[in-house]
Amino acid sequence: MKKQVSWWCEMKKYELISEEIRKRIGTAYYPEDQPIPDENSLAAEFQCSRMTMKRALDLLVAEGLLFRKRGHGTFIVKAALNQGAINVSGHENKGFTKVMADKNVTTQIIHFDVHFPSEEVAAHLSIDSTTPVYDIIRLRLVDEEPYVLEKTFMPVNLIKGIDEKVLLGSIYGYISNQLHLKIAGAHKKIRAAKSDQLDQQYLGCDPTDPVLEVEQVAYLNAGQPFEYSFSHHRYDKFDFSTVEITKTGR
Repeated sequence: MKKQVSWWCEMKKYELISEEIRKRIGTAYYPEDQPIPDENSLAAEFQCSRMTMKRALDLLVAEGLLFRKRGHGTFIVKAALNQGAINVSGHENKGFTKVMADKNVTTQIIHFDVHFPSEEVAAHLSIDSTTPVYDIIRLRLVDEEPYVLEKTFMPVNLIKGIDEKVLLGSIYGYISNQLHLKIAGAHKKIRAAKSDQLDQQYLGCDPTDPVLEVEQVAYLNAGQPFEYSFSHHRYDKFDFSTVEITKTGR
């Protein structure tokens, strides 16, 4: 019985520590261009074991708030400093094909190119302007009906080998099953937007129709951003649901 109580206290402690560090990240307590204090220093500050501190930081890495750079330390993911983001954990961030697994999903490639990124794209992907990126626009259809128009940027040096065959299938499936990279999670912003010319052409929107735009930065388990994307959904084909869990003792 004592062992169970000890385990519960330890679990709660690392969650409370991760919550405090999460708040510090949100208030710019740590400089964004420097590593946060190392595990030993943080363990001493929070008066916990190094293992407890590692678990607290692992939780924040999995959420896409921190990433580890071997030999250099643990850094804040700059895109995580944006306000209004929805954090989605890895098991929720499945990709469109897997979400619609019970449907007939097909893809039409609208645009595919490789070029150097704009400053905005480079910043969201945490790369410099000399790192080439894929520039992809795809129309996703469900049971032959247009559902979503996706504009995606990915760094070529991280997500290697994307070609027409990959684009016509599941990019996330390719990343997981062929590149053997683990997708940890994403930050999403969901907003209403006016339909543009591409929406009207490929989604069948009227000029007065709204679309739901999902801006996303997705991360691998080491905290590296691998995708910066905008998805436009027809307003009558999009459902968003969330579950809020309130923990006692917080």
